[in-house]
Amino acid sequence: MKRVIFGLLGTTLDTGRGPNRWDRWRPTVSLCQHDDLAINRMELMYPRQGTTLAKQVAEDIAQVSPGTEVRLHLVDPRDPWDFEEVYTALHDFASTYAFDDRDEEYLVHITTGTHVAQICLF
Repeated sequence: MKRVIFGLLGTTLDTGRGPNRWDRWRPTVSLCQHDDLAINRMELMYPRQGTTLAKQVAEDIAQVSPGTEVRLHLVDPRDPWDFEEVYTALHDFASTYAFDDRDEEYLVHITTGTHVAQICLF
């Protein structure tokens, strides 16, 4: 069975540029560095303002976990602190996602994202 993780890009915690980015904990990248947690695919949701960072995180995951495919999904509520907007954006994403629960196991990574998004995912 394939393991798929849904995660929110952390525009603060996942950030980092240049070689020094490897000197700090970035939860989304770090999640893919565990030898005892094989991840086949990361479905990474990100806001428009985090587009460059999302691409960097995807490249870094490819370096630390070449077997992990990263799919980027723009999920961009106008106000990331508004429960209704965030819930609607996440619901829209989930309602169009092609789940395959026969062949895939799904996990949700809630270390990153706004508190509102974390609560809505929960």
